[in-house]
Amino acid sequence: MPISLADRVIYLAYDPGITPKEGGLPGLDVLKKVVSSINMFGIIAVVGALAISLGVWAWGHHSGGHQAEANGKKGAVVSAGAALGLGAANGIVAFFSALGTQVK
Repeated sequence: MPISLADRVIYLAYDPGITPKEGGLPGLDVLKKVVSSINMFGIIAVVGALAISLGVWAWGHHSGGHQAEANGKKGAVVSAGAALGLGAANGIVAFFSALGTQVK
């Protein structure tokens, strides 16, 4: 018995049958290298931002500039958070990707 078009659409809405596979597109290795390089660039930039923020924090503290001290603290916290996010990006995506495969 053939399946009607409406039943096929309903079935596809529940199970499209798509799973991520490696090697399906040309240039995947190049894309991985580009994304890894962008991540490394971001980590290096965060190291610079953290060094500058800590310098501003120290300068503000020793010169009595409360605004500069507060901005240095904020910069240090933001830099630390950015470093955490950049370092954990692969693990976060892998975790939620695995979690997404469990959704039925």
